[in-house]
Amino acid sequence: MDIHQILQHLPHRYPFLLVDRVLDIEVGKSIHAYKNVTINEPFFQGHFPHHPVMPGVLIMEALAQAAGILSFKTMGEMPSDDSVFYFVGIDEARFKKPVMPGDQLHLHIEIERQMRGIWKYKAEARVAGEIVAEAKLMCAKREIQA
Repeated sequence: MDIHQILQHLPHRYPFLLVDRVLDIEVGKSIHAYKNVTINEPFFQGHFPHHPVMPGVLIMEALAQAAGILSFKTMGEMPSDDSVFYFVGIDEARFKKPVMPGDQLHLHIEIERQMRGIWKYKAEARVAGEIVAEAKLMCAKREIQA
């Protein structure tokens, strides 16, 4: 999936869209996507100017966004104005190496289960084949109350 297809499957936009391309997707099972990490990211101005490091919370968000694409594709739906996917849990999060400008952050997500609108995933972020972060993620689809 290129960026135009990603924009159809995620409600996020700059500066919060954290998936640049989907390399592989097996609907109902897994996704492999990536984010190009550049020095132009707005968070690098303050995290940290003398030693820029991608915040761990944004690595988790990038993984969740990839999981969102997988979920929408699995459901055969697109994002709509009357519902939203919330990030509802992160378990067993580990950060193993810093992610720096110039890195290509590969996002690997597997669906562990889906029940009553709650999705559970196994997530890994890799740079140059090495795991830099991993976690168990949970997301839930909820209707927006007007």
